[in-house]
Amino acid sequence: MQLNIRQFSSQDTGFKTELSKLLSWESVSDATVQERVESIVNRIRTEGDDALVELTNTFDRRDVTNASELVIEADELAAAAQRVDSAIVDALEKAAARVKAYHKKQKQTSWQYQEEDGTILGQQITPLDRVGVYVPGGKAAYPSSVLMNVMPAKVAGVGEIVMVVPTPDGFVNDIVLTAAHVAGVDRVITVGGAQAVAALAYGTDTVPRVDKIVGPGNIYVATAKRMVFGQVGIDMIAGPSEILVVSDGLSNPDWIAMDLFSQAEHDEDAQSILISTDLEFIKAVKASMERLIDDMSRKEIIKTSLEGRGALIHVASKEEAIEVANIVAAEHLELSVESPEEWVKDIRHAGAIFMGRYTPEALGDYCAGPNHVLPTSGTARFSSPLGVYDFQKRSSIIHCSHEGASELAKIASPLARGESLEAHALSAEFRIIDKQ
Repeated sequence: MQLNIRQFSSQDTGFKTELSKLLSWESVSDATVQERVESIVNRIRTEGDDALVELTNTFDRRDVTNASELVIEADELAAAAQRVDSAIVDALEKAAARVKAYHKKQKQTSWQYQEEDGTILGQQITPLDRVGVYVPGGKAAYPSSVLMNVMPAKVAGVGEIVMVVPTPDGFVNDIVLTAAHVAGVDRVITVGGAQAVAALAYGTDTVPRVDKIVGPGNIYVATAKRMVFGQVGIDMIAGPSEILVVSDGLSNPDWIAMDLFSQAEHDEDAQSILISTDLEFIKAVKASMERLIDDMSRKEIIKTSLEGRGALIHVASKEEAIEVANIVAAEHLELSVESPEEWVKDIRHAGAIFMGRYTPEALGDYCAGPNHVLPTSGTARFSSPLGVYDFQKRSSIIHCSHEGASELAKIASPLARGESLEAHALSAEFRIIDKQ
């Protein structure tokens, strides 16, 4: 199959302008979506379970009469695991163990220190009480998303984890439920869309109110998450999946072609980009893509993605490759090069970095260990992968001795009076020892 994927060079006039156009992605929903989501959120907030049942029946073509029918408890999750092929259960358990081991390294601990006058300062770390995990359930099932969103919350010590997943036409995916069982989800509620996000944010008689909502979803889910932010915490507003492969031209072209396919097959808006200093290698990869695509079960999605948002970019040097990589700030960055450790030290912006020729992004999606919930659409410039730290809070500890309070008050008092806040000043001054 011929692919009309764009090709350009860093030496082209207007290269950075064309690159900017390529990377442009508008994730903000239009006015119609905003209005629909606002209506749904308000109905859930005011009508609770009644609205949740009605909206679920409408959007997911269900025939539910009572919200209790939407709940799957922990014992039912365990039963689902008995119905799933043992090889899949084994793979889920091994993947979960690797994700857990990696995220244990991220766990923060409380600390404090004492000053000479006896004042104690520190930081207390506590987990969130309850978290809601959104798992897509429309076009495809994603048990890997269950593991990646739940395991860091479990490591952090979150008290209760509630998972929501849409079940169109009442179809419940046993592999997703098994992943929930393996990860330690407390209960699953079979609702999706903006109504699920609103229910988690505000609570209903059936859906408990949570402190934070994590997990990917469609434009309605993303819009609802943005709308309820502040009422609850959220992880991020995610755009389409993306991969940037940087190659020195010595990799197997078939491997690189399939790595690019691995993101393109997610959906039509996914983005796959190759950068190389070797123009002949770029041509070889394109030939591999055109030869391999006909054998792909999702070839139409791959084709649409590659032709719409994909690119093959020739650069003049390693330095230019790194510069472009930092501009792209990709969700997934593959450094398919010799001595990738010499490249990675100059990479400032990337969600996850896959180093060397034997590290395809797909391994990170499932079982390498690091989280696959990553910043997209260039947000790796200022944000990070989902991790244990997203499920822990920090509280400052301040415990003044009398002497310490007296000395601090001498600093605080003039600052407070400078702000014309007399009560602040007096509150501090009352602790000054020579004022007693």
